[in-house]
Formats: sequence, C-alpha cells, structure tokens
Amino acid sequence: MRAFVITGPQQAQVREVEMPLAGPGEAVIDVERVGLCGTDVEFFTGEMAYLGSGEASYPMRIGHEWAGAVVEVGEGIEPAWVGRRVTGDTMLGCGHCPRCRSGRQYLCADRHEVGIRHGWPGALADRLRVPARSLRALPARVDATLGALVEPGANAWRAVEAARLEPGERLLVIGAGTIGLLSGLIAAAAGIEVHVLGRSPASLSFARSLGFDRTWSADAPPAGTFDAVIDASTDAGSPARGLELVEPGRRIVFIGLSGQPSTIDTRGLVLGDVTAVGILSGSPGLDGAIDLFATGRVDPRPLVATVVGLDDVAGVLAGRRDVAWGPGPKIQVDPRS
Repeated sequence: MRAFVITGPQQAQVREVEMPLAGPGEAVIDVERVGLCGTDVEFFTGEMAYLGSGEASYPMRIGHEWAGAVVEVGEGIEPAWVGRRVTGDTMLGCGHCPRCRSGRQYLCADRHEVGIRHGWPGALADRLRVPARSLRALPARVDATLGALVEPGANAWRAVEAARLEPGERLLVIGAGTIGLLSGLIAAAAGIEVHVLGRSPASLSFARSLGFDRTWSADAPPAGTFDAVIDASTDAGSPARGLELVEPGRRIVFIGLSGQPSTIDTRGLVLGDVTAVGILSGSPGLDGAIDLFATGRVDPRPLVATVVGLDDVAGVLAGRRDVAWGPGPKIQVDPRS
C-alpha cells in the first residue's frame, strides 16, 4: 500500500509499504481522512521534542487525526466491528500499569502514540493498524471531515471542561488556530461568552467569520480579567500573558506548546489563587467531541481549508498554501486520492 514517510528533516516521500494485518486484539482501518497539525509539521522540520529525547526517530509515518472504516479484526475482537466507521485514540497505553488501570492510559510511561511516539505507524496511508480498544464508533451524521476533527475536538473539549465555566461567564482563548477555535466553538455552544486573542489579522478575521465578534490582537490585548483563560497558542509569551488576564481565584488552561521554554511567575499563581491546568491529550474527551459533532451543536467543518492527496503532504508541511484554498487553519488528507 501507499504511505507517507518522513525520512529526515525536510525530507519525505510517498512509499510502497507492507499492508498491515490485524493481530490479536487489533483492527485494520481503511483510512478515509487524516488531519495535519502542528506536531506533524515539527516532525517534518526536525523540531519535535521526541526526536531529541529518542521517543521518535526517522523514518517515521505520521498521522494521528483520522477517520475510516474497519476492514479486518484480529483474534478476540467481535466481527461486528467490520464495516463500522470509526476514529480512534492516539494514546495507546500498555494496559497494565497503575496509570492505565486507572483510566489514564494517555499518561502511560510506555505508551505508543499513533504516528508520533515509539514508532507506531500513523494514518497517512491506505490502511492503519490499531488496538481495537482504542476505537470509537462514528454516528452516521459524523462524516469523514468531522471524523478526522474528533481528535483535536477532544483536546478542545477537555480544555473547555477544565476551565469550569458557567453559561454567561467570560472566556479568553489565546490562539486562533485549530485548537483555539475549536475551544471557542465548544464553549460558545455551552452559552459561554468567548473572546479570542490572536496574532495575525487573517486569523482574527476568520475567527469573526465563525461568529466570534469579540476578538483581540496580541499587540492590543483586552483590559481587565476573564473568568477563565485557555492558552492554545505556540507563543512562548502567551502563558505569562494569560496569567495576567485571568480573574483571581479562577482557572487558566494550558494546551498550546511553544518550541522553546515558556515561563510564568508562580507568584502570580499563588497570590491570585489561580488554578493552572495542563492538557496533554484528547483521550478522555473523544466521546464528548463525537456527541457535539453528531448532534450538530458544534460544526467545525469551516475550519478545514481543503483536502489534499498523499503526494501533496510534503508541500503542506513545508508551508505551501494555495490561494484557492479556504481560510481555515486545518488541512486534511484523503489518502485514496
């Protein structure tokens, strides 16, 4: 089958690789759609931290935001899974350690991450092999576009849940990329007043097209404080800015990661009695995101600028942006095209 393979920094190609087979407890997926994200870009550029720590190495096959249909199951798995449209958890814990047994498999020290960590092949291929326990069935209303947005949507769902806001309260989202905008859409669906702070006029203009009429430039941040702040930016200065803008006694949620250390003054946390929450994974939010998409309470389709084929992925990861594409921040891939 065909698969997208990164062989080194700024080096990638579509290769013929061996077709996966379902082992005991596993399923093989015919991949319909895959989303590209900032993590994929970092693997392509060589900046991803896992490359330095030895948790990932070249050659590697990326792709962790995906949707498809089950075509094969291994021993011990119900045959009824075959034919179901699904997405799946990126985080594959060992299943035996205390973290896994307590439902925190996404924090397992020995975990694989699909298309990211410890060599588990990703979804940018005709087919994908995963543990069947990681699968989530997709309702009929969740098409391929939405299915490949479940993983980032689950991360955003967790960020909004962690903010612990009530309807009518004020949320500041720092970062107008995919996770920030998904967080805003999910919060708005819950009746929360959403403000978006971004860096580029284009990203803020797109945010307004989604209905976020309370937008702020990073160069001219809002005055006053907010009932919660979600930092979904990759700017190293955003965590400190978010701490300045959160109301004392409330919560700041960190889900964005900078390529360099980002520091805060913990005196601001202590003296403001602020709770800081870090979000690593969407694992506990997958069902919540699927429900929001299936019921239509959140429709993130406008975030997808275009759908490309495997042969176009390297150009996208290198920064190519066609003027004919839409304004959204997300690029998806159809491996079959």
